[in-house]
Amino acid sequence: MKLSRYLLLGIIMLTVCSCATVGKDFSGDSVAQIRIGKTTKADVKEIFGNPWRTGLEDGKETWTYGHYRYQLIGQDSTKDLVIRFDDKGVVTSYSFNKTAQ
Repeated sequence: MKLSRYLLLGIIMLTVCSCATVGKDFSGDSVAQIRIGKTTKADVKEIFGNPWRTGLEDGKETWTYGHYRYQLIGQDSTKDLVIRFDDKGVVTSYSFNKTAQ
């Protein structure tokens, strides 16, 4: 009887702890609002909030938004949005990738 309880408790704990989420979720549909040569940093912040990570790529400022959900059972899901800005803070390019859901 005790073994059954411990086994059940172990299964419950494994199920509860079987996923991890990193980053802030954002709507993939919002990516369509980005206009190269027009959208500014202020516009991007209004749409997506603060970036998850900032950096430089080829000397240009980049903002990264990401949401990663890892599951022990089931399919993982990821979303990556990298936005590149010119010296005036206007979008020069971006890339968006996500896993099928």
